[in-house]
Amino acid sequence: MQYALELKNVHYAYHTLEGETYALKDITFSVREGEFIALVGPSGCGKSTLLHLIAGLLTPEKGLIKINGSYHPDNTSGIGYMLQKDELLEWRTIYQNVLLGLEIQHALTARSRALARALLTQYGLNAFANAKPSELSGGMRQRAALIRTLVLKPDIMLFDEPTSALDPEMVGEVLAVMKQLAADGMTMMVVTHEMGFAREVSDRICFIDNGQIVEDSNPAEFFSNPKSERAQNFLEKVL
Repeated sequence: MQYALELKNVHYAYHTLEGETYALKDITFSVREGEFIALVGPSGCGKSTLLHLIAGLLTPEKGLIKINGSYHPDNTSGIGYMLQKDELLEWRTIYQNVLLGLEIQHALTARSRALARALLTQYGLNAFANAKPSELSGGMRQRAALIRTLVLKPDIMLFDEPTSALDPEMVGEVLAVMKQLAADGMTMMVVTHEMGFAREVSDRICFIDNGQIVEDSNPAEFFSNPKSERAQNFLEKVL
């Protein structure tokens, strides 16, 4: 079976004057096309580092990453990555921000422009296409950043706590968009502290602690019967 994503014995260490500190140790797992994986765990456990490796922003010290059957980093064009902050350019309009990735990839065509307009309409932002980012709410800005990624037609979407910088009343609208993407069959990996969202939407939950995947199970099993003491302690603190 060809998976959308495969990691085999992936290690990554940060090197400092004091020595090396392993952020990830022996990470091995596979993601099927259309699966939604929630990555949960305490701060500093390696969740964001894992996404950086998959996105090609970091290179594993050891191990292999395959995306759609091709070895990383030769094939990262199918990866879309949403950060905690929207990183919209304040001097460009929302429409111009959405087109930015297409411009960088020299892929700006009549068809891609039409797709950008269609996505702006689909996610309720076409009326703000000529507005500047400063005129939008935090949730709307995150939607615009998501559209900027989706217009590139990624095969896999990575989300690194996309709601952490939002006011509580704006979290719901971003989560609703992610739920729709999951319902549409997008392959997704999401670092999140929104446990209710992870329980409701994800197909699998990977609990990471000290750079290792401690548990990999379905949401019902993870939340009702965590196998490890570390996962039990984590859930007691966040639920």
